[in-house]
Amino acid sequence: MTLADLEAVDAVLRSSRISCGETVDAFEKAFAARLGRKYAVAVPSGTFGLLLALQALEIGDGAEVIASPFSWRETAHAILVSGARPVFADIDYWSGTLAPAKVEERITERTRAIVAGNTNGHPAAWSELSEIAKRHNIPLIEDSTEAIGSTYKGAPVGTFGDCSIFDFAQPMAITCGEGGMVVTDDVDLAVAIRRRLARRPGERGSVVVTATAPFQAPMSDMTAALGLSQLKRLDEILASRIRVRDYYHAYVETFEGIKPPYIAPDVTEVHWFLYVVHLGTRFSRSARNAIVDDLAQEQVEAAAYSTPLHLQRAYHDLGYRRGDFFVTEKVADRAIALPFHAHLVEDQIAFLVETMKDASINVGAGAAIY
Repeated sequence: MTLADLEAVDAVLRSSRISCGETVDAFEKAFAARLGRKYAVAVPSGTFGLLLALQALEIGDGAEVIASPFSWRETAHAILVSGARPVFADIDYWSGTLAPAKVEERITERTRAIVAGNTNGHPAAWSELSEIAKRHNIPLIEDSTEAIGSTYKGAPVGTFGDCSIFDFAQPMAITCGEGGMVVTDDVDLAVAIRRRLARRPGERGSVVVTATAPFQAPMSDMTAALGLSQLKRLDEILASRIRVRDYYHAYVETFEGIKPPYIAPDVTEVHWFLYVVHLGTRFSRSARNAIVDDLAQEQVEAAAYSTPLHLQRAYHDLGYRRGDFFVTEKVADRAIALPFHAHLVEDQIAFLVETMKDASINVGAGAAIY
């Protein structure tokens, strides 16, 4: 956090209003302008933003929503909370994003939306996914919670879906503590999300005729002040993260047991959320877990990235089982997320990679990468 961030929050604390007000409005307008979108709605979190989007699209009980099983659980949680059923489709082995052909295979007469994520910052195959959504006349929702700054065919993430979701929790590039943003070019969708989110300050002193009961969960001006301050220097923040990424790349190249993250041909820029490496196929899931444990002993906050959603209890109860999504399971069993933030220095990254090398030797190195 910089002095500018502290001053922005301090200014709100010294003002007459700290709840949702002018600072939130300014943050929304600046965020929409950054992406070239018409509308932006500040929300409490990316998960809540997705839930509101699903509700605004009138997606609920009895509906099916296609999503990736190789994702953070909060995405599918929002689908469940809406009353819809998450229908998982397998991923592309290289990018970790939804495989368009697999998505189309899962579409039924009950499918009401596709939620596709820019996994770990890597943009999805948006041209193909957009064609599928248009062909079947279903909304396409872009989960950009991990990917701010990344570009696909020269266009920024957040510009491909009927609406797009961002999140500002730690350790995102923009970190407000909590919070998120939904962006769209559809005025009706923006209005429907706002009606479900909260009543604006000017509406609270009178009876407002509405058929929608709001959650009354707006973003505060304090959160927005922090977000707006960081948005103004987003290019600087991303440049710092690129420096860290390049250090990682340099040291990972000396280790035959892992491969650096893949970048697809149509992807023009990737800003990674975490630095994820993939162990060789000779490593088992238990060996991966042993490496994570060894790293923890050295106080390295590494983690498995990520436990496939269809193998977690809530979705297991929906009938999913190991073996349902071969590529997702193969990638997830050998993926490790290493710390990734702008404050890491070269010596720390050298230590992280060297420690991972030692840990892999302890469990039995496998040179096969692919």
